[in-house]
Amino acid sequence: MRRVMERAPYLNARLQGFATTIFDEMSSLALATGAINLGQGFPDTDGPTDVAEAAVAAIRAGHNQYAPGLGVPALREAVSEHQRACYGLEYDPATEVLVTAGATEALAAALLSLCEVGDEVLVFDPAYDAYGAVAAMAGARRRSVTLQPPDWHFSAEDLEAAVTARTRLVLLNSPHNPTGKVMSGDELELVARCCTEHDLVAVTDEVYEHLVFDGSHVPLASLPGMRERTLTISSSGKTFGFTGWKVGWACGPAPLVHAVRTAKQFLTYANATPFQHAVAEALAAGTKYFDQAAIELRARRDQLCDGLAALGFVVFRPAATYFTVADITPLGFDDGLDFCRRLPERCGVVAVPLSAFYEDPAGGAPLVRFAFCKRPEVLDAALERLGALG
Repeated sequence: MRRVMERAPYLNARLQGFATTIFDEMSSLALATGAINLGQGFPDTDGPTDVAEAAVAAIRAGHNQYAPGLGVPALREAVSEHQRACYGLEYDPATEVLVTAGATEALAAALLSLCEVGDEVLVFDPAYDAYGAVAAMAGARRRSVTLQPPDWHFSAEDLEAAVTARTRLVLLNSPHNPTGKVMSGDELELVARCCTEHDLVAVTDEVYEHLVFDGSHVPLASLPGMRERTLTISSSGKTFGFTGWKVGWACGPAPLVHAVRTAKQFLTYANATPFQHAVAEALAAGTKYFDQAAIELRARRDQLCDGLAALGFVVFRPAATYFTVADITPLGFDDGLDFCRRLPERCGVVAVPLSAFYEDPAGGAPLVRFAFCKRPEVLDAALERLGALG
């Protein structure tokens, strides 16, 4: 996260300018002040009890040693079946599915393995902070296509202007963090056309695929000509509410998955064996978990968005994810970073400035992100405290 510009001792040149993440800073403020943390995207309750019990059963059954490098076979098979049942995408679990330590490791392994030093990675701004960092680790450069509020759109001209002779891949996040946008069919077609015309690889971050409230999620890999050039990344953490388990996966054509595995094996090699078994059972259970999670989160989205609007914020109601973006200008503020740093002491709530998600920190200056993946009573308490801003 490029917020501190002075040179850090010992840190290599590629990571200079990446300070401690905004999530760590704001969560530390929450702990120090006792504020309600609507900054970091994690639930304040555990996920389904029977999924947790499946992990306990796996531990008791002795699934406590290294998993195979590709991942536990039962999970790879469950991921393959999930992609087929949900999206009509066929992946061979033996060669086209890779289990990772969460989606972030999959993203890091993808960019480390697929990018040469000096390559460029197209990213849609605002973007999750790890994207710029892992591109830098790979020696690649981030090039941004800026999404324009209030609907967070981009044009064919915006996308085409970002492509150069050094462009290697497009990193697409839909459903999108931090805005909650779900890419439309027309927008996905623009991305697909860009990839096919310029012979680019697509890496897609789809961790919020089942937390969609308006519209529906369509994987980029399902578009004509895209399966053979797309690495699709997702994870269990957001869908099932066990973010600490760090079980993710990547699907794609065998040569692409093999390349990513080559880097991944020297990062963690294997991870979370009993949790992999539990996630396999959860995925195999089908839509009952997906549907319930989306229903509950939709209600919490509406609770927070309606409450913020009543307090005077301009709210960009999200179509998906854990988050909503709000404009603080009507409340008399114009600097989201300063606002968020003062908010815990001022009224006992933590949010995250949207500027932290932009390549240029000036982007999204008066916007902040709130997480609504919390209990209803916690959201009510946060809204009551935010009322002190009026």
